[in-house]
Amino acid sequence: MLLPVLLMSGLVPAAPAPSVRVFHDDGGWCWFEDERAIVSGGKLIFGVVASGRKGNVEAVTYDLKSGEAKVFVLHKPDTAEEQRRWMDDHNSPAFLLRPDGRVLAMYAKHGVDEKIYYRVSEPKNPGQWGEERIFVPSATSKVTYSNPHYLPMEKRIYNFFRGIHNSFKPSYAYSEDLGETWTAGNVFINVPTQFRHRPYVKYASNGRDTVHIAYTDGHPRDFDNSIYHIYYRNGMLHRSDGKPIRALKEGLQTPEEGTLVYKGGPKNVAWISDLHLDGKGNPVLVFSEQRDPSGSDHRYHYARWAGGKWRENEIAHAGSRLYKGEDDYTGNVALDPKDTDRVYISTNADPVSGTALPHYEIYLGVTKDGGAKWTWTAVTKDSSEDNIRPICPIVRGGPPVLWLRGKMLTYTNYRFQVVGLAGK
Repeated sequence: MLLPVLLMSGLVPAAPAPSVRVFHDDGGWCWFEDERAIVSGGKLIFGVVASGRKGNVEAVTYDLKSGEAKVFVLHKPDTAEEQRRWMDDHNSPAFLLRPDGRVLAMYAKHGVDEKIYYRVSEPKNPGQWGEERIFVPSATSKVTYSNPHYLPMEKRIYNFFRGIHNSFKPSYAYSEDLGETWTAGNVFINVPTQFRHRPYVKYASNGRDTVHIAYTDGHPRDFDNSIYHIYYRNGMLHRSDGKPIRALKEGLQTPEEGTLVYKGGPKNVAWISDLHLDGKGNPVLVFSEQRDPSGSDHRYHYARWAGGKWRENEIAHAGSRLYKGEDDYTGNVALDPKDTDRVYISTNADPVSGTALPHYEIYLGVTKDGGAKWTWTAVTKDSSEDNIRPICPIVRGGPPVLWLRGKMLTYTNYRFQVVGLAGK
Protein backbone atom coordinates (compact mmCIF):
# COMPACT_ATOMS: atom_id res chain seq x y z
CA MET A 1 0.00 0.00 0.00
CA LEU A 2 1.24 3.49 -0.77
CA LEU A 3 2.06 5.67 2.20
CA PRO A 4 -0.02 8.85 2.60
CA VAL A 5 1.38 12.35 2.67
CA LEU A 6 -0.34 14.62 5.19
CA LEU A 7 -1.20 18.10 4.01
CA MET A 8 0.93 19.89 6.59
CA SER A 9 3.90 17.47 6.51
CA GLY A 10 6.70 16.61 4.10
CA LEU A 11 6.72 13.68 1.72
CA VAL A 12 7.51 10.30 3.18
CA PRO A 13 9.25 7.49 1.27
CA ALA A 14 6.82 5.90 -1.15
CA ALA A 15 5.95 2.23 -1.17
CA PRO A 16 5.97 0.30 -4.47
CA ALA A 17 3.84 1.98 -7.15
CA PRO A 18 0.42 0.54 -7.98
CA SER A 19 -0.12 -1.30 -11.22
CA VAL A 20 -0.07 1.17 -14.12
CA ARG A 21 -1.47 -0.21 -17.35
CA VAL A 22 -1.06 1.08 -20.91
CA PHE A 23 -4.52 1.40 -22.49
CA HIS A 24 -3.52 3.01 -25.80
CA ASP A 25 -0.27 3.74 -27.60
CA ASP A 26 -0.93 7.15 -29.12
CA GLY A 27 -3.26 9.98 -28.27
CA GLY A 28 -4.15 13.15 -26.44
CA TRP A 29 -7.18 15.00 -25.12
CA CYS A 30 -8.17 18.43 -23.88
CA TRP A 31 -10.35 18.74 -20.75
CA PHE A 32 -13.37 20.65 -22.07
CA GLU A 33 -15.17 17.75 -23.75
CA ASP A 34 -16.90 15.05 -21.67
CA GLU A 35 -17.39 12.29 -21.04
CA ARG A 36 -14.01 11.34 -22.47
CA ALA A 37 -14.17 7.88 -20.91
CA ILE A 38 -17.15 5.65 -20.08
CA VAL A 39 -17.66 1.98 -19.19
CA SER A 40 -20.35 -0.15 -20.82
CA GLY A 41 -20.84 -3.92 -20.79
CA GLY A 42 -17.46 -4.60 -19.21
CA LYS A 43 -15.66 -2.43 -21.76
CA LEU A 44 -13.85 0.85 -21.23
CA ILE A 45 -14.52 3.29 -24.08
CA PHE A 46 -12.43 6.43 -24.51
CA GLY A 47 -11.31 8.69 -27.33
CA VAL A 48 -8.16 10.49 -28.42
CA VAL A 49 -6.60 12.51 -31.19
CA ALA A 50 -3.63 10.43 -32.30
CA SER A 51 -0.51 12.48 -33.03
CA GLY A 52 1.57 9.70 -34.53
CA ARG A 53 -1.29 8.91 -36.91
CA LYS A 54 -1.57 12.52 -38.05
CA GLY A 55 -4.77 13.61 -36.38
CA ASN A 56 -6.88 10.47 -36.48
CA VAL A 57 -9.83 10.77 -34.10
CA GLU A 58 -9.90 7.34 -32.48
CA ALA A 59 -12.35 5.50 -30.23
CA VAL A 60 -10.70 2.83 -28.12
CA THR A 61 -12.73 -0.09 -26.72
CA TYR A 62 -10.80 -1.92 -24.02
CA ASP A 63 -12.14 -5.20 -22.65
CA LEU A 64 -11.57 -4.94 -18.90
CA LYS A 65 -11.57 -8.72 -18.43
CA SER A 66 -9.40 -9.89 -21.33
CA GLY A 67 -7.28 -6.79 -21.78
CA GLU A 68 -8.00 -6.76 -25.50
CA ALA A 69 -8.15 -3.32 -27.06
CA LYS A 70 -9.83 -2.42 -30.35
CA VAL A 71 -9.30 0.90 -32.10
CA PHE A 72 -11.90 2.38 -34.41
CA VAL A 73 -11.01 5.48 -36.43
CA LEU A 74 -13.97 7.83 -36.05
CA HIS A 75 -12.43 10.32 -38.45
CA LYS A 76 -9.32 10.06 -40.65
CA PRO A 77 -8.12 13.32 -42.25
CA ASP A 78 -7.60 12.77 -45.97
CA THR A 79 -5.35 15.67 -46.97
CA ALA A 80 -2.26 17.33 -45.53
CA GLU A 81 -4.28 20.45 -44.72
CA GLU A 82 -6.96 18.41 -42.95
CA GLN A 83 -4.29 16.51 -41.02
CA ARG A 84 -2.93 19.84 -39.83
CA ARG A 85 -6.37 20.99 -38.68
CA TRP A 86 -7.26 17.71 -36.95
CA MET A 87 -3.89 17.34 -35.23
CA ASP A 88 -5.11 19.21 -32.15
CA ASP A 89 -6.02 17.75 -28.76
CA HIS A 90 -9.15 19.98 -28.57
CA ASN A 91 -10.69 17.71 -31.24
CA SER A 92 -11.00 14.63 -29.03
CA PRO A 93 -14.44 12.97 -28.84
CA ALA A 94 -17.02 12.91 -26.07
CA PHE A 95 -19.22 9.86 -25.41
CA LEU A 96 -22.74 9.32 -24.12
CA LEU A 97 -24.29 5.96 -23.24
CA ARG A 98 -27.83 6.09 -24.66
CA PRO A 99 -30.76 4.44 -22.81
CA ASP A 100 -30.93 1.79 -25.56
CA GLY A 101 -27.36 0.69 -24.74
CA ARG A 102 -25.76 2.21 -27.82
CA VAL A 103 -23.04 4.86 -27.52
CA LEU A 104 -23.06 8.30 -29.11
CA ALA A 105 -19.69 9.87 -30.01
CA MET A 106 -19.43 13.59 -30.84
CA TYR A 107 -16.38 15.59 -31.95
CA ALA A 108 -15.40 18.72 -33.87
CA LYS A 109 -12.37 20.65 -35.04
CA HIS A 110 -10.96 23.48 -32.95
CA GLY A 111 -13.14 26.39 -33.98
CA VAL A 112 -12.28 26.40 -37.68
CA ASP A 113 -15.61 25.42 -39.25
CA GLU A 114 -19.32 24.85 -38.67
CA LYS A 115 -19.40 21.03 -38.47
CA ILE A 116 -20.14 18.86 -35.43
CA TYR A 117 -19.38 15.23 -36.31
CA TYR A 118 -21.05 12.25 -34.68
CA ARG A 119 -21.45 8.49 -34.85
CA VAL A 120 -23.61 5.93 -33.03
CA SER A 121 -22.24 2.53 -32.07
CA GLU A 122 -23.77 -0.67 -33.42
CA PRO A 123 -26.27 -2.51 -31.17
CA LYS A 124 -24.51 -4.58 -28.49
CA ASN A 125 -21.14 -3.76 -30.07
CA PRO A 126 -19.57 -0.57 -28.67
CA GLY A 127 -16.38 -1.22 -30.64
CA GLN A 128 -18.09 -0.88 -34.01
CA TRP A 129 -19.61 2.39 -35.16
CA GLY A 130 -22.17 3.46 -37.72
CA GLU A 131 -21.56 5.99 -40.44
CA GLU A 132 -20.12 9.41 -39.67
CA ARG A 133 -22.73 12.16 -39.81
CA ILE A 134 -22.49 15.94 -39.58
CA PHE A 135 -24.68 18.48 -37.80
CA VAL A 136 -24.33 22.17 -38.73
CA PRO A 137 -25.79 24.51 -36.07
CA SER A 138 -25.60 27.39 -38.56
CA ALA A 139 -23.59 28.27 -41.64
CA THR A 140 -21.59 30.88 -39.70
CA SER A 141 -20.79 28.68 -36.70
CA LYS A 142 -17.18 27.98 -35.67
CA VAL A 143 -17.54 25.08 -33.27
CA THR A 144 -15.44 23.14 -30.81
CA TYR A 145 -15.90 20.95 -27.69
CA SER A 146 -18.85 18.57 -27.32
CA ASN A 147 -20.56 17.71 -24.04
CA PRO A 148 -23.66 15.53 -24.59
CA HIS A 149 -26.08 14.89 -21.70
CA TYR A 150 -29.31 12.88 -21.79
CA LEU A 151 -32.18 14.08 -19.59
CA PRO A 152 -34.84 11.33 -19.51
CA MET A 153 -37.42 13.64 -17.88
CA GLU A 154 -37.31 15.71 -21.09
CA LYS A 155 -36.50 12.80 -23.41
CA ARG A 156 -33.77 14.99 -24.87
CA ILE A 157 -30.03 14.87 -25.39
CA TYR A 158 -28.40 18.27 -25.01
CA ASN A 159 -25.02 18.87 -26.58
CA PHE A 160 -23.26 21.82 -24.99
CA PHE A 161 -20.49 23.16 -27.22
CA ARG A 162 -18.82 26.43 -28.18
CA GLY A 163 -19.24 28.72 -31.13
CA ILE A 164 -22.75 28.86 -32.61
CA HIS A 165 -23.05 31.73 -35.15
CA ASN A 166 -19.29 32.38 -34.83
CA SER A 167 -20.00 33.71 -31.33
CA PHE A 168 -16.98 32.10 -29.55
CA LYS A 169 -19.37 31.53 -26.63
CA PRO A 170 -21.01 28.58 -24.82
CA SER A 171 -23.87 27.25 -26.96
CA TYR A 172 -26.24 24.30 -27.11
CA ALA A 173 -28.18 22.04 -29.45
CA TYR A 174 -30.65 19.27 -28.64
CA SER A 175 -31.93 15.99 -30.01
CA GLU A 176 -35.28 14.30 -29.35
CA ASP A 177 -34.40 11.02 -31.09
CA LEU A 178 -31.34 9.94 -29.06
CA GLY A 179 -28.86 11.85 -31.18
CA GLU A 180 -29.95 10.77 -34.63
CA THR A 181 -30.94 14.33 -35.64
CA TRP A 182 -30.27 17.70 -34.03
CA THR A 183 -31.83 21.14 -33.54
CA ALA A 184 -29.73 24.24 -32.92
CA GLY A 185 -30.25 26.37 -29.82
CA ASN A 186 -28.45 29.61 -28.97
CA VAL A 187 -25.62 31.14 -26.94
CA PHE A 188 -26.41 30.64 -23.25
CA ILE A 189 -23.56 32.59 -21.58
CA ASN A 190 -22.89 36.00 -23.06
CA VAL A 191 -19.97 38.28 -22.14
CA PRO A 192 -20.46 41.83 -23.46
CA THR A 193 -16.94 42.97 -24.34
CA GLN A 194 -15.26 44.72 -27.23
CA PHE A 195 -13.10 41.74 -28.20
CA ARG A 196 -13.64 38.07 -28.93
CA HIS A 197 -13.61 35.87 -25.88
CA ARG A 198 -14.77 32.49 -24.66
CA PRO A 199 -15.91 31.48 -21.21
CA TYR A 200 -14.65 27.98 -20.38
CA VAL A 201 -17.25 25.57 -19.09
CA LYS A 202 -17.58 22.18 -17.38
CA TYR A 203 -20.85 20.25 -17.13
CA ALA A 204 -22.29 17.52 -14.89
CA SER A 205 -25.74 15.91 -15.02
CA ASN A 206 -27.79 14.14 -12.38
CA GLY A 207 -28.93 11.76 -15.13
CA ARG A 208 -32.58 12.76 -14.77
CA ASP A 209 -33.55 16.38 -15.24
CA THR A 210 -30.63 18.68 -14.37
CA VAL A 211 -27.30 19.77 -15.83
CA HIS A 212 -24.91 21.70 -13.59
CA ILE A 213 -22.64 24.25 -15.26
CA ALA A 214 -19.40 25.77 -13.88
CA TYR A 215 -17.63 28.44 -15.92
CA THR A 216 -15.15 31.32 -16.12
CA ASP A 217 -15.44 34.89 -17.42
CA GLY A 218 -13.23 33.98 -20.37
CA HIS A 219 -9.75 32.75 -21.25
CA PRO A 220 -7.22 33.43 -18.46
CA ARG A 221 -5.02 35.28 -20.97
CA ASP A 222 -7.81 37.85 -21.35
CA PHE A 223 -9.58 37.96 -17.97
CA ASP A 224 -8.65 37.79 -14.30
CA ASN A 225 -11.04 34.86 -14.22
CA SER A 226 -13.47 34.11 -11.47
CA ILE A 227 -15.46 30.85 -11.21
CA TYR A 228 -19.27 30.77 -11.37
CA HIS A 229 -21.98 28.11 -11.13
CA ILE A 230 -25.52 27.75 -12.48
CA TYR A 231 -27.74 24.81 -13.28
CA TYR A 232 -30.28 24.01 -15.99
CA ARG A 233 -33.63 22.37 -15.25
CA ASN A 234 -36.96 22.29 -17.07
CA GLY A 235 -36.11 24.99 -19.58
CA MET A 236 -34.63 27.44 -17.05
CA LEU A 237 -31.19 28.46 -15.85
CA HIS A 238 -30.90 28.83 -12.06
CA ARG A 239 -28.43 30.17 -9.53
CA SER A 240 -26.88 27.68 -7.11
CA ASP A 241 -29.57 28.39 -4.50
CA GLY A 242 -32.35 27.58 -6.97
CA LYS A 243 -33.34 31.14 -7.88
CA PRO A 244 -34.37 31.24 -11.57
CA ILE A 245 -32.33 33.52 -13.85
CA ARG A 246 -33.96 33.14 -17.25
CA ALA A 247 -34.74 30.53 -19.89
CA LEU A 248 -31.98 28.52 -21.49
CA LYS A 249 -33.00 29.80 -24.91
CA GLU A 250 -32.36 33.36 -23.69
CA GLY A 251 -29.19 32.60 -21.74
CA LEU A 252 -27.18 34.71 -19.32
CA GLN A 253 -26.50 38.30 -20.32
CA THR A 254 -23.27 38.34 -18.29
CA PRO A 255 -21.27 35.69 -16.38
CA GLU A 256 -21.98 37.56 -13.14
CA GLU A 257 -25.65 36.56 -13.31
CA GLY A 258 -24.56 33.15 -12.06
CA THR A 259 -23.47 32.34 -8.52
CA LEU A 260 -19.91 33.40 -7.69
CA VAL A 261 -17.85 30.47 -6.40
CA TYR A 262 -14.40 32.08 -6.40
CA LYS A 263 -13.38 35.69 -7.02
CA GLY A 264 -10.35 36.00 -9.28
CA GLY A 265 -7.89 38.86 -9.62
CA PRO A 266 -4.54 39.83 -11.21
CA LYS A 267 -2.62 37.53 -8.84
CA ASN A 268 -5.17 34.71 -8.64
CA VAL A 269 -6.48 33.94 -12.13
CA ALA A 270 -8.75 30.89 -12.14
CA TRP A 271 -9.48 28.22 -14.77
CA ILE A 272 -12.15 25.54 -14.30
CA SER A 273 -10.93 21.92 -14.40
CA ASP A 274 -13.71 19.51 -13.39
CA LEU A 275 -17.25 19.30 -12.05
CA HIS A 276 -19.27 16.41 -10.60
CA LEU A 277 -22.09 15.80 -8.12
CA ASP A 278 -21.69 14.34 -4.65
CA GLY A 279 -23.82 11.54 -3.18
CA LYS A 280 -26.55 14.04 -2.29
CA GLY A 281 -26.65 15.54 -5.77
CA ASN A 282 -24.80 18.73 -4.80
CA PRO A 283 -22.17 20.16 -7.15
CA VAL A 284 -18.46 19.85 -6.40
CA LEU A 285 -15.82 21.49 -8.58
CA VAL A 286 -12.06 21.87 -8.85
CA PHE A 287 -10.01 24.50 -10.62
CA SER A 288 -6.48 25.83 -11.07
CA GLU A 289 -5.25 29.25 -10.03
CA GLN A 290 -2.33 31.13 -11.60
CA ARG A 291 -0.45 33.22 -9.04
CA ASP A 292 2.41 34.41 -11.23
CA PRO A 293 1.92 35.81 -14.77
CA SER A 294 5.06 33.92 -15.84
CA GLY A 295 3.25 30.65 -15.15
CA SER A 296 5.73 29.54 -12.49
CA ASP A 297 3.27 29.13 -9.60
CA HIS A 298 -0.13 27.46 -9.86
CA ARG A 299 -2.40 26.07 -7.14
CA TYR A 300 -5.35 23.69 -7.16
CA HIS A 301 -8.63 24.55 -5.45
CA TYR A 302 -11.67 22.54 -4.40
CA ALA A 303 -15.20 23.90 -3.85
CA ARG A 304 -18.47 22.25 -2.86
CA TRP A 305 -22.04 23.46 -2.41
CA ALA A 306 -22.99 22.67 1.19
CA GLY A 307 -25.28 24.28 3.72
CA GLY A 308 -26.68 26.72 1.17
CA LYS A 309 -23.33 28.23 0.20
CA TRP A 310 -20.08 27.48 -1.62
CA ARG A 311 -17.19 26.31 0.57
CA GLU A 312 -13.84 26.71 -1.21
CA ASN A 313 -10.27 25.77 -0.25
CA GLU A 314 -6.83 25.80 -1.82
CA ILE A 315 -5.66 22.18 -1.68
CA ALA A 316 -2.27 21.69 -3.40
CA HIS A 317 0.65 23.14 -5.32
CA ALA A 318 0.11 22.61 -9.06
CA GLY A 319 3.65 23.53 -10.14
CA SER A 320 4.55 25.45 -13.27
CA ARG A 321 2.98 25.90 -16.72
CA LEU A 322 3.11 22.98 -19.15
CA TYR A 323 4.88 25.07 -21.77
CA LYS A 324 5.67 28.67 -22.72
CA GLY A 325 2.84 30.43 -24.48
CA GLU A 326 0.10 28.69 -22.49
CA ASP A 327 1.03 30.06 -19.09
CA ASP A 328 -2.20 28.86 -17.46
CA TYR A 329 -1.88 25.24 -18.60
CA THR A 330 -1.30 22.92 -15.64
CA GLY A 331 -1.09 19.14 -15.48
CA ASN A 332 -4.71 19.47 -14.29
CA VAL A 333 -6.94 18.06 -11.57
CA ALA A 334 -9.86 15.61 -11.76
CA LEU A 335 -12.59 14.72 -9.31
CA ASP A 336 -13.48 11.10 -8.65
CA PRO A 337 -17.20 11.13 -9.60
CA LYS A 338 -17.79 7.99 -7.54
CA ASP A 339 -16.50 9.77 -4.41
CA THR A 340 -16.06 13.54 -4.61
CA ASP A 341 -13.94 13.50 -1.44
CA ARG A 342 -11.17 12.19 -3.72
CA VAL A 343 -9.22 14.05 -6.43
CA TYR A 344 -6.34 13.16 -8.72
CA ILE A 345 -3.85 15.90 -9.54
CA SER A 346 -0.94 16.23 -11.95
CA THR A 347 1.84 18.48 -10.70
CA ASN A 348 5.58 19.01 -11.15
CA ALA A 349 5.83 20.20 -7.55
CA ASP A 350 5.43 18.52 -4.20
CA PRO A 351 1.69 19.08 -3.55
CA VAL A 352 2.39 20.13 0.04
CA SER A 353 5.67 22.04 0.03
CA GLY A 354 5.80 23.20 -3.58
CA THR A 355 9.33 21.85 -4.09
CA ALA A 356 9.97 21.37 -7.83
CA LEU A 357 9.92 17.86 -9.33
CA PRO A 358 11.71 16.75 -12.53
CA HIS A 359 8.43 15.64 -14.17
CA TYR A 360 4.70 15.95 -13.69
CA GLU A 361 3.49 13.19 -11.36
CA ILE A 362 0.03 11.94 -10.41
CA TYR A 363 -1.19 12.18 -6.80
CA LEU A 364 -4.39 11.05 -5.13
CA GLY A 365 -5.87 13.46 -2.62
CA VAL A 366 -8.46 12.49 0.01
CA THR A 367 -10.40 14.75 2.36
CA LYS A 368 -12.53 13.75 5.33
CA ASP A 369 -13.76 17.20 6.33
CA GLY A 370 -15.32 18.62 3.19
CA GLY A 371 -12.11 19.91 1.66
CA ALA A 372 -10.25 21.82 4.38
CA LYS A 373 -7.54 19.19 4.98
CA TRP A 374 -6.12 16.64 2.56
CA THR A 375 -4.02 13.51 2.59
CA TRP A 376 -1.86 12.97 -0.51
CA THR A 377 -0.64 9.69 -1.94
CA ALA A 378 1.86 9.40 -4.79
CA VAL A 379 0.38 7.39 -7.68
CA THR A 380 3.50 7.87 -9.83
CA LYS A 381 7.02 8.62 -8.61
CA ASP A 382 10.46 9.30 -10.12
CA SER A 383 8.98 9.20 -13.62
CA SER A 384 11.13 9.60 -16.73
CA GLU A 385 8.21 11.26 -18.59
CA ASP A 386 5.39 13.63 -17.72
CA ASN A 387 2.02 12.38 -16.43
CA ILE A 388 -0.78 14.87 -17.10
CA ARG A 389 -4.54 15.44 -17.54
CA PRO A 390 -6.08 12.74 -15.34
CA ILE A 391 -9.71 11.76 -15.89
CA CYS A 392 -11.97 9.39 -13.92
CA PRO A 393 -14.70 7.33 -15.60
CA ILE A 394 -18.07 7.96 -13.96
CA VAL A 395 -19.24 4.36 -13.51
CA ARG A 396 -17.71 1.70 -11.31
CA GLY A 397 -15.94 -1.34 -12.67
CA GLY A 398 -13.30 0.37 -14.77
CA PRO A 399 -9.92 1.90 -13.99
CA PRO A 400 -10.25 4.54 -11.25
CA VAL A 401 -8.14 7.02 -13.21
CA LEU A 402 -6.60 7.44 -16.66
CA TRP A 403 -3.99 9.97 -17.72
CA LEU A 404 -1.56 10.89 -20.51
CA ARG A 405 2.09 9.83 -20.20
CA GLY A 406 4.71 11.36 -22.46
CA LYS A 407 5.60 14.85 -23.67
CA MET A 408 3.61 17.91 -24.67
CA LEU A 409 5.27 20.71 -26.65
CA THR A 410 1.99 22.38 -27.65
CA TYR A 411 -1.64 21.32 -27.99
CA THR A 412 -0.89 20.45 -31.63
CA ASN A 413 2.48 18.81 -30.95
CA TYR A 414 2.56 16.03 -28.38
CA ARG A 415 3.30 12.36 -27.99
CA PHE A 416 1.42 10.43 -25.31
CA GLN A 417 0.35 6.99 -24.26
CA VAL A 418 -2.97 6.66 -22.42
CA VAL A 419 -2.23 4.92 -19.13
CA GLY A 420 -4.06 4.34 -15.88
CA LEU A 421 -4.50 2.24 -12.80
CA ALA A 422 -5.85 -1.24 -13.30
CA GLY A 423 -9.54 -1.56 -12.40
CA LYS A 424 -10.63 -3.33 -9.26
